[in-house]
Amino acid sequence: MDISALKELYTSYAGEQPAEITELPSSGSNRRYFRLCSRNRTIIGVLGTCKEENEAFIYLDRHFHGQGLPVPEVLAISDDGMAYLQEDLGDTLLFNAIEKGRKTRSFSVEERDMLAQTISLLPDFQFAGARGLDFKKCYPAVEFDRRSILWDLNYFKYCFLKATGLEFDEARLEDDFSAMCDVLLKSSSDTFMYRDFQSRNVMMHNGHPWMIDFQGGRKGPFYYDVAAFLWQAKANLPQSLRHELIKVYMASLSKYIPVDEAEFLSTLRHFVLFRTLQVLGAYGFRGYFEKKPHFMQSVPFAIANLRALLDKPYEEYPYLSEVLTRLVDMKQFTDELQKHALTVKVLSFAYKKGIPNDVSGNGGGYVFDCRAVNNPGKYERYKPFTGLDRPVIEFLEDDGEILTFLDHCYALVDASVARYKERGFTNLMVSFGCTGGQHRSVYCAQKMAEHINKIHNVKVELVHREQDIEQNFAAHR
Repeated sequence: MDISALKELYTSYAGEQPAEITELPSSGSNRRYFRLCSRNRTIIGVLGTCKEENEAFIYLDRHFHGQGLPVPEVLAISDDGMAYLQEDLGDTLLFNAIEKGRKTRSFSVEERDMLAQTISLLPDFQFAGARGLDFKKCYPAVEFDRRSILWDLNYFKYCFLKATGLEFDEARLEDDFSAMCDVLLKSSSDTFMYRDFQSRNVMMHNGHPWMIDFQGGRKGPFYYDVAAFLWQAKANLPQSLRHELIKVYMASLSKYIPVDEAEFLSTLRHFVLFRTLQVLGAYGFRGYFEKKPHFMQSVPFAIANLRALLDKPYEEYPYLSEVLTRLVDMKQFTDELQKHALTVKVLSFAYKKGIPNDVSGNGGGYVFDCRAVNNPGKYERYKPFTGLDRPVIEFLEDDGEILTFLDHCYALVDASVARYKERGFTNLMVSFGCTGGQHRSVYCAQKMAEHINKIHNVKVELVHREQDIEQNFAAHR
């Protein structure tokens, strides 16, 4: 269908011909969107390729609009149902409105507010929006059931997993797919499941979120949409912000049902895993098979989400967990991860020889002065040793002063490492200086390197500059 159908529909509805027609950027579907303008108004025109999909959107849109929910009003429909006009909400997708936060992983107060507004609105669609809704009009599925779950899991298997070349036992994998169905279906509810609830499907209009592109919605558990929104691959939300937004969602959800936080979080992680596999299947199909680079660019973000999920094993799906662990450790994904992985460089040095230069260009990070701590170098018997040797270690630890000093250092560095990882920074430098760079600074740098690697599971490069000693600690996985 060409745009002549939209011209005719616009003219019939508005009583004048459009002066200008501009095609808008497409998303993942084959639907085409246009902005039709005249002297008096602008309207969005939609050309669909599937009549049933159009009918589902139009029915849902009119139902939600009748419930007072923020959706674009459908204004006119062509006789054949393949084209329709809807209210123009502008050009500001939530995805674009939070661009700075997505790129830096440091979200402003304004960006956080937009995200909080959006997720607090979600239960209204899920619960109030389900009142009086005829789910039989949903397309392509009426509800989230075993069949639809297995469709998505096999979508992942055939369009992504097999495309990577990873070897696996298909029968054992299918057994775990069946187990996942059982777990997910325990949370079935008579609520509306948006299914593709993510920041590209939210418009910011007059400072508030409006929902679009819900034509794939159906009856299903409310957990799914939370997982889809907060773990959208390219939204790139740090874990701390996810936790903050989950609390916002639960507060809004409590208007409709009692909420047990521990139970909610325990169930949610299963939907996060399922949604992650589903989107990887979509990325595989659109990227590997349809050769659309936009989708392949999202794969590293989804793999990073998957890697983080696997830090806590899914005991219900042991073989699937094994396969996914091998998947995220494939060279094609770990090479990409290494480009964005944090390396912490820890040094010991002597002040009389100068503070070490930071070759990363980031300005040097933390520099801790150990000279206030009791110095074993004052005593002749410790002069042959360094802070790595047992006599010096015992001297420092028996005194106890250096342990208190290090506790304060740990607290500062721990906070920075956690934030650097969240924001995707690649370098942090931590230096310890003392008079000769032999005893106190060496002890502290060694302890700090071991602490960071153990607590944060990041690569650490340790350099005792004056002792000409280097040691590397690899991330655990």
